[in-house]
Amino acid sequence: MQTYRLITLFLYMVAELSALQQIINALTGLNGLWAVIVQCIVTTIYTSLGGFRISFITDNIQGAMVVGLLILGVIVVGVETHIDRSLVQSSDLLGASLLGWQLIYILPVAILTNDFFISGFWIRTFASKTDKDLRLGTSIATVAVAIILTLVGATGLLAAWTGAWPGDPPQAGSIAFFLLLEQLPAWVVGIVVVLTVSLSTAAFDSLQSAMVSTGSNDLFRNKLNLWWIRLAVVLIIFPVAVVALKSPSVLQIYLISDLLSASSIPVLVIGLNSKCYWWRGLEVVAGGLGGLLTVFIYGTIYYGNAQGGAKLMLLEQSLYVDDWSAFGAFVAAPIGGLLWGFGAFALRVGLQWAVARARGQRFDAFDRPPTGSSQGTDSVGSASADADREPVANAKTPSIAGNLL
Repeated sequence: MQTYRLITLFLYMVAELSALQQIINALTGLNGLWAVIVQCIVTTIYTSLGGFRISFITDNIQGAMVVGLLILGVIVVGVETHIDRSLVQSSDLLGASLLGWQLIYILPVAILTNDFFISGFWIRTFASKTDKDLRLGTSIATVAVAIILTLVGATGLLAAWTGAWPGDPPQAGSIAFFLLLEQLPAWVVGIVVVLTVSLSTAAFDSLQSAMVSTGSNDLFRNKLNLWWIRLAVVLIIFPVAVVALKSPSVLQIYLISDLLSASSIPVLVIGLNSKCYWWRGLEVVAGGLGGLLTVFIYGTIYYGNAQGGAKLMLLEQSLYVDDWSAFGAFVAAPIGGLLWGFGAFALRVGLQWAVARARGQRFDAFDRPPTGSSQGTDSVGSASADADREPVANAKTPSIAGNLL
């Protein structure tokens, strides 16, 4: 699972830099490469020196800037934007569509499962002083994010109805918000560029901190000097920047990460239930890889060739296709993962039974582990055991997080 988390963080870092480059190109017409380079250098320096504490500070700044960007956007867009009513009907964005119905399933599955792999969320969870603080923080964040996504999402409609999107040459729908702002006065565009770079920097440093934490704590069990981990993260920035500059679509990057998590998380969640103590890491790994293999098999059958199956694993056509390919991929990934996981479980139990019978030993595959023992040596398991044994006031981590993980 540590490998999955690192891959997810890598993809999120690629998406962040790719989005920054596209936004700078769209708003200013300049080459976004230099903005990417400067951001990587600045965030790497202060994250290496300040650690995750500095990430908390920048997150507060990020929150204030999001509010500022929203207020500025709402006022200026409301005053300066003029909707072409003929485009409202011709765009057909208000009508029912196959993709719209498919997204009711795809988005919850993709976002919910992928959030399990975002180490920044877990770092903040375990940084909460009490369960009450954790519940309060997540409640406030839920309301704030819902409002922000509603306002920002509506700008996609406005961009289409004002003719700002798709533009000439056609631009990606993921930057429709900024294409709309591009038509506003120059002073507004200048402020938006500053706020956008600040937001991207705050998000990118959190990903860097999460990668350092995951590598140090989960991968090397805190046995390797932290500065070596930070050096490795610095070296990873180079391939991240290269892939970001070559990436054709930010959405495709996120979708690849979502498909990976959709195949892995369902089989992982089974092991989080204390009643499923018989579930092992073999089933989780087999289920995760099997889910991706199931997507390939589905794509091969759907398109009639193996090349189509391979392209579906990378979701090269994104979501904006008038067929069932993307929807089928997000159905095949979790279901296939569960089937492969239970298949691996049956195979493991069968082999254990055969070996026990051949050697005349007791078959103990379904024996419950001793009470109070930690499954493995990872810190998350230790945190879980501590949170279950100690009162919240004395525990180092919130019991919600301990019970969940």
